[in-house]
Amino acid sequence: MPTLTFVSPTGERREFAIEAPASAMQVARLNGVRGIEAECGGALSCGTCHVYVDDADVSKLPVASAQESDMLELVAADRKASSRLCCQIHLSDQTDSLVLHIPATQF
Repeated sequence: MPTLTFVSPTGERREFAIEAPASAMQVARLNGVRGIEAECGGALSCGTCHVYVDDADVSKLPVASAQESDMLELVAADRKASSRLCCQIHLSDQTDSLVLHIPATQF
């Protein structure tokens, strides 16, 4: 069973076991992860689910689509090479143990 960990700006870690196909944003919303607002509900029309993928995990994910990359230009926090919208991170066995850091500006 794949796991997903969200790390707050203060270092608090919340780990979740994933039982069904889901996006990282869905897991965050279902579990009340602070800092992941996801105002558009995963429609890729806001930047309120912005995260930084842990450096060790970047290679587990496909490259961001052009639409996601465009939306990342509008996020409140600094954009980094590891910036992603967690609504676009689809969890699977290949993403097991994925760690996502929440930007301080969203917390």
